[in-house]
Amino acid sequence: MGKRFIFWLAMVTPFLISTKEEEIHPLVKHDSFQKGEYIKYKLSYGIFTVGRGKAEISKQYYMMNNRYCYKVDAFGNTSGMVSWVTDVDDHWGAYIDTASILPHMGYRIIREGRYKLDEYTTFDHEKRIVSVKALDKKTGKFKEPKQYETGYHTRDMLAGFLYMRTLDFSALKPGDTVMIKGFFEDTFYKQPIVYHGKDVVKVKFGKVRALKFKPVMPDNKLFDGENSITAWFSDDKNRIPLKIDAAMFIGSAGVELTDYGNLKHPLNLVK
Repeated sequence: MGKRFIFWLAMVTPFLISTKEEEIHPLVKHDSFQKGEYIKYKLSYGIFTVGRGKAEISKQYYMMNNRYCYKVDAFGNTSGMVSWVTDVDDHWGAYIDTASILPHMGYRIIREGRYKLDEYTTFDHEKRIVSVKALDKKTGKFKEPKQYETGYHTRDMLAGFLYMRTLDFSALKPGDTVMIKGFFEDTFYKQPIVYHGKDVVKVKFGKVRALKFKPVMPDNKLFDGENSITAWFSDDKNRIPLKIDAAMFIGSAGVELTDYGNLKHPLNLVK
């Protein structure tokens, strides 16, 4: 009887471990990005270029919590005459699981004039806890981490951005809504994004076939109405952001693709 039990346990245990691991890190199949990809943008306010941005996926994999990860970094900084008024140099990053597209750790290194923030967020997907720690500017040491209980499959903004690129939009019809869930600073959010059909966007290097989306914005003091932001993603397997327009109470702002490299698929240019 004892030998039978040991044999049964030896057979079942790997299956139970595998099932638990798949629950925590479900496989997200994707073919939309790869190591070494980079995309560059210009940021505008009205007719003026006020900044530059770049997002890149490292050329190598990283190990975190015994799992392979993409290292994703995004940079944004002011340029031109705006730098005379205020100097912005922000760096966001994350280690994102290659299988589940879930973050293991994210970080923000923010430099905006006199405001500085060094913040690191870790995601314990097994215990369903998010821990956030920030550097104390006076002592130079990290403050006690703040912890937040969460459910399974919580993503930060960078992992949410990659995850959205894995979604199959082919079955969407204009008016359909995509829901993106995530965590930012100390808040869990659910962001509804409405699909508005296919379009063509003109950028620096030509016209690109695109998918048009509008996130439903809550009442706030910055953006003018719930339909104040429009985003276009490339209508191809890459699904990279091409352009973002934002109507604000004090003018209009925008983001536009200026350069890219090492995309997994050709960009869907209008010939």
